[in-house]
Amino acid sequence: MANIKSAKKRILTSRKRAEANKSVKSGVKTSIKKVYAAIDASDKSAADEALKNAISTIEKAGSKGVYHKSNVSRKVSRLTKAVNKLA
Repeated sequence: MANIKSAKKRILTSRKRAEANKSVKSGVKTSIKKVYAAIDASDKSAADEALKNAISTIEKAGSKGVYHKSNVSRKVSRLTKAVNKLA
């Protein structure tokens, strides 16, 4: 355990940020799973709606710095490509 006050504070804040980031990442994974579930069910309208929500969730995570912008772009691209194959 750290002895210096600032080091103790950094431990607490980094723990708090890690929890927040974990929550955001979990939300992104859930939204992605919903898109793929709609694709597996061959439901185009549900897949489009889930895609819209997933893109929003993923881009919010990117703007918060949880994901790198290239990672965000790749995730959105793969999801969009998968939904477009349904048509």
